[in-house]
Amino acid sequence: MSTKLLNIKGKLMSLDIPVVMGILNVTPDSFYAGSRQQSEAAVAKRIETILSEGGAIIDIGGYSSRPDAAEISVEEEWDRIEPALKMLQRDYPEVPVSLDTFRADIARRAVETYGVAVINDISGGNMDERMFESVAKLKVPYVLMHMRGVPRTMQQYTDYHNLVEEVMLYFAEKVRKLRLSGVHDIIIDPGFGFAKTLDQNYELMRYLNEFSTMFECPLLVGVSRKSMIYKLIGCSAEESLNGTTALNTFALFNGADILRVHDVKEAVEAVKIVCKIKC
Repeated sequence: MSTKLLNIKGKLMSLDIPVVMGILNVTPDSFYAGSRQQSEAAVAKRIETILSEGGAIIDIGGYSSRPDAAEISVEEEWDRIEPALKMLQRDYPEVPVSLDTFRADIARRAVETYGVAVINDISGGNMDERMFESVAKLKVPYVLMHMRGVPRTMQQYTDYHNLVEEVMLYFAEKVRKLRLSGVHDIIIDPGFGFAKTLDQNYELMRYLNEFSTMFECPLLVGVSRKSMIYKLIGCSAEESLNGTTALNTFALFNGADILRVHDVKEAVEAVKIVCKIKC
């Protein structure tokens, strides 16, 4: 039996075969314009696309985490995500939903009211000290991401003495704290693009397999259309699908269990090909 299982609302999801998490942004200012979905019809179409292309989890975000994103209130974040959560609960109750939020109150309301299955916190509990305790009470898997500062300031905090060692130490301390808080299902996300330069992102990618083997936790990789791709190859986010697939394929060969992506079809195809090679 796989050592990497997720308890999704009482059912075990095996990660023997990596799964694809499709991004559903309900923000007006996500870094990738093609992912912004705001009208009810656009949200419904995006959900259908993610599922028809083989996405196993839908990740909803209502607060943009790009470096110059505007801050919004708790109520504005809730107002953005609630219609999509309501639609998913009504039309796709069996689909696991992940919520991209760093706020414990938002996490609690989403799990208790709409059955959200996973909390995806870019701040690793640093932006809301109640998050770990809340996730423990909610008994849902938690995506623990590495970041320094906050989205608005994170690119000011890229001065690492030893990047990989410091990120490893961060996870060791946070995983221990989560375990002591009573959180059992922890997913590790190295945080590509968050408080890291272009070169640091690729250094982290080079050592990705160590994160897979060091911690007994599933590994999530989210590089989809990020600047580490389009700045390196000299294009735009809209033109970076090929680069995204290249990095996703490398990640799959180096321990990734979950790919968080905008382009589900291409990621699912990468999973199939890599699994065929490795089997």
